[in-house]
Amino acid sequence: MSTRYEIRLAGSGGQGLILAGIILAEAAGIYDGKFVCQTQSYGPAARGGASKAEVVISDAEIDYPKAIQPDVLLAMNQKSLDTYSSDLKPEGLLLVDATLVPEVPFERFIAIPFTQLARDLGKEMAANIVALGALAALSHAVTLESMEKAVLARVPRGTEELNKKALEAGVEAARKFMGQRPEKSLPGE
Repeated sequence: MSTRYEIRLAGSGGQGLILAGIILAEAAGIYDGKFVCQTQSYGPAARGGASKAEVVISDAEIDYPKAIQPDVLLAMNQKSLDTYSSDLKPEGLLLVDATLVPEVPFERFIAIPFTQLARDLGKEMAANIVALGALAALSHAVTLESMEKAVLARVPRGTEELNKKALEAGVEAARKFMGQRPEKSLPGE
């Protein structure tokens, strides 16, 4: 990982992306011991409006808290992809929810059905945690161990087992993708 690594999580209100950004930042900062800064913005409507969280991870002090040119974009719906993909690094990792993003106007991307995988677990609300598992496995921005610790420390009591399964579903989906891809096809390679 370069000294500064920028991640943008985007979708709509209610998809849990602000929480996902906080969990990712805690995984990197508290458990992996990196310098980290997390910012967030969301539209006027709590549910349904635009929502994004950005996490900057570094081995050194961070001088600017927002993503300038993200290394990773996680787009959880079509509108967020259309709105936030323009400044993704050319070799950056574009990760989309295949359940809610029908059109990706790029050649290099990874589509995993986060929402469907969460539905299969019985809770669509866990799609953000499924996505975090895949993001951690594909980007290596944080260790999987740190991600699990951060998830379990942050989710509501009584949902730990569901969220652990959601995280594992995301990791497994990412590993399945990695096993099926041709050599050197992952963005950034």
